[in-house]
Amino acid sequence: MAEGEGNRQHPRNLQGILRMAVEAGSAADGTAPSEPMSEERKEWLRAAMAEVCRGQKDEVEQMKECLAILRREEAKGTEGDEEEEDEEEEEDEATEDALELLSELCENLDNARGEGVAGTSHYFSLHTDVHISWCWGLDLCLSRCLAHPQGGVRWRAAQLLASCAQNMPEVQRHLLDREALTRLLRLTDADPQPAVRVKALYAVSCLVREQETGLKLFLSLDGFSVLMRGMQSDNEKLRTKSAFLLLNLLTAHPEHRDTVLSMGMVQQLVSILRTPHSPFHEHVLGTLCCLVDGCSQGLKDCRSPDLGLEELLKRKAQELQGKEESQEELEFCERLLAACFRGQRHDDNGMDR
Repeated sequence: MAEGEGNRQHPRNLQGILRMAVEAGSAADGTAPSEPMSEERKEWLRAAMAEVCRGQKDEVEQMKECLAILRREEAKGTEGDEEEEDEEEEEDEATEDALELLSELCENLDNARGEGVAGTSHYFSLHTDVHISWCWGLDLCLSRCLAHPQGGVRWRAAQLLASCAQNMPEVQRHLLDREALTRLLRLTDADPQPAVRVKALYAVSCLVREQETGLKLFLSLDGFSVLMRGMQSDNEKLRTKSAFLLLNLLTAHPEHRDTVLSMGMVQQLVSILRTPHSPFHEHVLGTLCCLVDGCSQGLKDCRSPDLGLEELLKRKAQELQGKEESQEELEFCERLLAACFRGQRHDDNGMDR
């Protein structure tokens, strides 16, 4: 055994396995200091890589099984036969389980791709039948699962669409071409189940963030109004995620500030700040900062005496003093006060003279 070999530990995860393989390959090419690998470690590496390959094959088989369950959902919608209530409930549960497992598998593949392992696209190139079924499965999510009478099916379908679309431009284009954004915004805005609204908004964010086509469509569908109504809902998660997405979009695309200002966004955001304090107020204040940064109309709206924003910010800043968990929110308050009001008195005095 080479010196130090007995003290080295076997990698415990896939990244460690890949690192070992790269090191071994580099040593063989003469590009790194060569350290002989023991037969024990070579055997362990071969077994570990075989296990990884076997795991990938198992995931593909799981995908096929889940898609087969969804095919039953499609058949149920076309056969027209009445089912016993118990049987229908079991099938709904099976559909929910299939959608949830597909989401997990998709996220696993996306994570693997981020670690340098073949991701979803590579799987599909190797398994054409899965690729075809997967596209069919996404279309079924849009046509039937998002409109399913059971909220558990609807939110899991939205979650699956989000998991598939995240960081996957080809999937984003496929979904946008099939009017997924229209349906998801409708669910975000009006579904009676809070979980559905939250997951639908998650899917919306995956289709519009860093997606030029998706953002243009979002604007044409009055998506900012959907976010505003989301921030005014009684669901904490929906309020938080709506405010965060609004802040993210305006920070990344300040050219759209005029659009939201023309909607009376400043007035709406200030009215939200007057509600009982909530952690999502941090995102609301951040959005206001974005709207006044180098924007004369945003400053004008915030300075309107009818809003009473200056006194509101002073009161909030005083309440947040000494609260470590609210430091960023406090900084936003101070930035707004400085941007909107501390220079205004100097300007007003100059005009009086």
